[in-house]
Amino acid sequence: MGTTPRVRAPELRGRQWLNTGGRELKLSDLRGKIVIADFWTFCCINCLHVLDELRPLEEKYGDVLVVIGVHSPKFEHEKDPDALAAAVERYGVHHPVLDDPELDMWQQYAARAWPTLSVIDPEGYVVATMAGEGHAEGLARLVDDLIATHEAKGTLHRGDGPYVPPAEPQTTLRFPGKAVLLESGNLLVSDSARHSLAELAPDGETLVRRIGTGSRGRVDGPAGAATFSEPQGLCLLPAHTAEVAGYDLVVADTVNHLLRGVRLADGEVVTIAGTGRQWRSTVDDHSHDALSVDLSSPWDLAWYDDKVVIAMAGIHQLWWFDPVKRTAGMYAGTTVEALRDGPLAEAWMAQPSGLSVSTDGARLWVADSETSAIRYVENDVMGTVVGQGLFDFGHVDGPAAEALLQHPLGVCALPDGSVLIADTYNGAVRRFDPESNRVSTVAEGLAEPSDLVLTPAGEVLVVESAAHRLTRLAPGALSAAGASTVDGPRHRTERKPTDVAAGEVTLDVIFTPAPGQKLDETYGPSTRLVVSASPPELLLEGAGTGTELSRRLVVDGTVAGGVLQVTAQAATCDADVEHAACHLTRQDWGVPVRVVEGAAARLPLVLRGLDDA
Repeated sequence: MGTTPRVRAPELRGRQWLNTGGRELKLSDLRGKIVIADFWTFCCINCLHVLDELRPLEEKYGDVLVVIGVHSPKFEHEKDPDALAAAVERYGVHHPVLDDPELDMWQQYAARAWPTLSVIDPEGYVVATMAGEGHAEGLARLVDDLIATHEAKGTLHRGDGPYVPPAEPQTTLRFPGKAVLLESGNLLVSDSARHSLAELAPDGETLVRRIGTGSRGRVDGPAGAATFSEPQGLCLLPAHTAEVAGYDLVVADTVNHLLRGVRLADGEVVTIAGTGRQWRSTVDDHSHDALSVDLSSPWDLAWYDDKVVIAMAGIHQLWWFDPVKRTAGMYAGTTVEALRDGPLAEAWMAQPSGLSVSTDGARLWVADSETSAIRYVENDVMGTVVGQGLFDFGHVDGPAAEALLQHPLGVCALPDGSVLIADTYNGAVRRFDPESNRVSTVAEGLAEPSDLVLTPAGEVLVVESAAHRLTRLAPGALSAAGASTVDGPRHRTERKPTDVAAGEVTLDVIFTPAPGQKLDETYGPSTRLVVSASPPELLLEGAGTGTELSRRLVVDGTVAGGVLQVTAQAATCDADVEHAACHLTRQDWGVPVRVVEGAAARLPLVLRGLDDA
């Protein structure tokens, strides 16, 4: 793997271990195994993608491979040990997890992005580090190489790993995500951790029926045989559209990267959009056959502008789907993860996760979770009413321009023009009033509220996800007298900034194809680099899109610092084999930088690192 000195993996230390039966693991306990340390945080959609990519590797190499999740939080709420334990269950994490609340391990392993993977060989040396997602193929090849090498040396020990599953809880719902009110008065809930839809009686508690077996999968068919994978958003179609389409309800089948249609009369499930592959392509504004296009973690749905709009959390965009024409395409956003308003094709979002349409149908409200923002679409333009950026969050009420949220996942437009917000990581319901342009707190002490439903009688039901239930807000909570004003904590994610020099700086994205792969230029340039800055004034030159992975930037010395947004991708294919498979590796970075005289004039980022660490 090269001639540079091998690096001994730093010891694993943290606040607590999960999924080990109470055992505290040391690297010496893992000697003889191949270890992947997955540095993740549970708010991050890219981290959730990596969990899904690792599952088949854990299954295939179960007797030689141990994955250790190192949870290095971004948001304040993610430092809560109970919230982490809930997330480990919610997302089906079936490997040991080390709680790293102060990012000590993150720093020792020199992680710079969520997610980062460090591969440790059976002798305890770091042999590879890679940032971002899309590494399953490369990891499989690397694991095969390490197996061959260490079996020959006698340093590979086969056998069971240290994972100990927690007890299976018994509740009707398990981490419900979204809900809709049916004509019958019943409620339909996406029961995400149980991979199914639960229909509840109007009391919000009594189970009427379940659509889906409850096991993770992607099988179409009758209610008792169909399967989903962590479904989230639900959208009822208008009656005429439903009649033509042949189904009444659209489901965002999030981890399957699909949309599913459900006929409510009998619970029949059919796939209506997506291939099941995760989107790793280039932005276009074309209409596509819905079953031929790749999606990426669709999280919520709304009927707006005579189509289904999709909160495509995985690539920081909104998409559209037409159930009659059976077509789909991009609606808003560029895939850059940041906050910028403007024409829909130029707007930036960050993991949009909640949608709601105003009573008059004119405005689409968007919960943009990673920027802790409430955005809206109206007249082909995106605007922001609350939120300041990727790294600013808290629980602060008052004038909307100064208010702070913490990773909201849901919104609910009210008839008076205001909007309720499921302020998930603050455990609160908030209200934005456009008349006064102020934010207030309606309810607190909730367990990760993720959606809100307004009944015809004016009641508000909260999907209290981490409490595994629906909760009714107290009568009068929505009145001016019922709301309160919180001047709570203000937080800013403090990742250590990278010092860069004023003037010319060379940005180098270092890409090493996985073993057995080569760059693929069959369909044009194999690489693509998109650079922007927040604030934009940080870069005098160098912003924009190009095909080279090296870029000359000119940094304005009068700007103290900011965030460089970098998106890089590289197309590869298998080398020297018949029927070669093609792969696309892609990574987004938000790099905090500080402009310092005499600092480095080169900024290296690793798209895929399979060299010696």
